[in-house]
Amino acid sequence: MDYKTTVGIEIHCELKTNTKMFSHGTNGYGNTANSNITAIDLGYPGTLPILNRGAILLALRAALVLNCEINQQMYFDRKNYFYPDLPKGYQITQARTPIGIHGYVEIEVDGKPKKIGIHDIHIEEDTAKSAHSATSSLLDFNRAGVPLIEIVTEPDMNSPYEAMAYVEKLRELLLYADISDCKMEEGSMRCDVNVSVSKTEKLGTRTEIKNIGSISAIGLAIEKEVEHQIVVYEQGGTIQEETRRFDEKAQKTILMRVKETGNDYRYFPEPDIPMLVLTNEEIESVKKEIPVLPNERRKKYHEKGVSEINSNKLIQNRDLSDFLLTAPEELNLVLASNILLGDTLAYLNKNRKKITNTKLSMKKLTDVVKRLEEGSLTSKILKEIFNDLLETDLSIDEVIKNHGITQVNDTDSLNQVVKKVLLENQASVDDYHAGKERALKYLMGQIMKETKGGANPVLVNKLLIEELTK
Repeated sequence: MDYKTTVGIEIHCELKTNTKMFSHGTNGYGNTANSNITAIDLGYPGTLPILNRGAILLALRAALVLNCEINQQMYFDRKNYFYPDLPKGYQITQARTPIGIHGYVEIEVDGKPKKIGIHDIHIEEDTAKSAHSATSSLLDFNRAGVPLIEIVTEPDMNSPYEAMAYVEKLRELLLYADISDCKMEEGSMRCDVNVSVSKTEKLGTRTEIKNIGSISAIGLAIEKEVEHQIVVYEQGGTIQEETRRFDEKAQKTILMRVKETGNDYRYFPEPDIPMLVLTNEEIESVKKEIPVLPNERRKKYHEKGVSEINSNKLIQNRDLSDFLLTAPEELNLVLASNILLGDTLAYLNKNRKKITNTKLSMKKLTDVVKRLEEGSLTSKILKEIFNDLLETDLSIDEVIKNHGITQVNDTDSLNQVVKKVLLENQASVDDYHAGKERALKYLMGQIMKETKGGANPVLVNKLLIEELTK
């Protein structure tokens, strides 16, 4: 029997608040070391924690987004351990009453949905950041006290792919719900992975791989740890509960320490924070504030005929996706998404702008799409005037006039062009009569080329079909 891989994941995610969890210290990344600190953050004797209500509501939003049951009565706990990055000697967390329990995130595996269970979501404070060199260790307390949620899954994943898909989906949800910026490279989202292998249905002994720095590294770390455990078992050895780290250069996991147990932390109730109660009204209010999430957006794109590729590209670009939320119901989203993901995105990337910093309003985009549909605007002309649409308040007609562009609508002159193209492309005419619809597109293209894109395509199409059916 082959070995079965079992994976559980713990995600630490910093919340998007202005201040810290238990003090008025600034929650900001990239500031001068030890500039965002208060006496509370440093654990000075006699200081008392001040509860950040905004962080509680963001954690509640996360629990709702991840389909959790909500604990409406919560206590905080002290997790006791000694380490230089924790000057109080304990971390304030939620051991007994996490804010959310029994939730799930749905991923897709081999084209089928799979629910990854969320065991719990609990609120806690972050620790200081350590920086180590060959001769010294330095501490930056700017991060100490920053509000976190820890999201702990059930052991429901069975491959590196499933683990990566889960973290990617979780990151997407937290980003769209405006809970966290989820920047793994900055440490605002950190991942610990529990891995075990077994030849039976009974779970094997797990090891924990700490602080994995990217989604691709999560897959590699699991793959290498699975290989490591199988080798140990095949050689007759046993696996201990260990804490390991993933060395990307060496492409292997490395032992850090033997795993601590819950008893090692001597949890007890935090005496300085009273019981926290969430009312039904607060929960309903937070539900109403949740932005439109990715799956709902994907569903709408699918219903409107947008391709899966374009749908995913829109989801990956939050600004463009938010812009489309303001679209009128009758707008052709296929054309609109092509415009946004084509020339618009190219312009934004080149000029390092967001769509909100351009002059492209939804009204203007709607006008462009309608004109393309009816044929009064060609894609060639649109490309020529597009930058002006993004950079000025002028209407389409005003921009076209400024460019000196005129559209040929004269039936007699267009008829002459149509006859000329048909005469020069007899093979395509024969293909059309043989039922090859592509021939019509080719002939249309030749006419537009002959008129340098200035012909009214709707009128051209009408005249071409009339000539072909004579």
